[in-house]
Amino acid sequence: MSDARVSGGDSELMQRVSDNDRDALAEVYQRFGGLVHTIALRSVGEHHDAEDITQQVFLALWRSRGRLDTSTGSLAGWLATVTRRRCADHHEARARNARHEQMLAAQGPERPRAPDPEDAAERVLLAHELAALGDPRATIIRMAIIEDRRQQDIAEALDLPLGTVKSHIRRGLLDLRSRLKEVTP
Repeated sequence: MSDARVSGGDSELMQRVSDNDRDALAEVYQRFGGLVHTIALRSVGEHHDAEDITQQVFLALWRSRGRLDTSTGSLAGWLATVTRRRCADHHEARARNARHEQMLAAQGPERPRAPDPEDAAERVLLAHELAALGDPRATIIRMAIIEDRRQQDIAEALDLPLGTVKSHIRRGLLDLRSRLKEVTP
C-alpha cells in the first residue's frame, strides 16, 4: 500500500497521461475504474448514474492532463476527489429537478394546447440566430440557457476558464438580443 504521496508507478502513469498517452489513460481506467464507480454508486445509489459519473471523471482526467501535478498527491486521491465533486453536482441537479417538478405540480394540470405555428417559427429563428453567433459562444449559450447548466460545469466541460465562459454568456446574450430585435417586429 502507498501513503498519500504519489507512488513511483502512479507518478509515471500520471506523467504518461500528461504526455497524451491514451494507453496510459486506459491503464488508469483499468486500475482505478472500479474505485471511481464504487464511490459514485455508493453516493448516488443508481448503477446507470454511477456509470455516467465514472465516465465524467475519466473525461475530466483526460481534459486536465496538461495540468496534472505528480507532486501534490496520489492518482487515486485525485480521482476520488473529482468523483465526490461529480456526485455532489449530480445530487444538486437531482434536487433542482425535484424543485422544478414540485413547482409544476403545484401549478396544477396544464391543458394540452394545439401547436402554434408562430412558436415553431420563433424556435427556428432562435436556432438560426444562435448558430450565427458562432462557436464557442453558441455552444456556451445553449449549455447555459437550454440545458440549464451551471457556468462552472460549462467551464469544466469545455475546458475553458470560468471568466471566459461568463464573458461569452454575457456578450452572447447581448448579441442575441440585438439580433432578435432586428428581425422581429
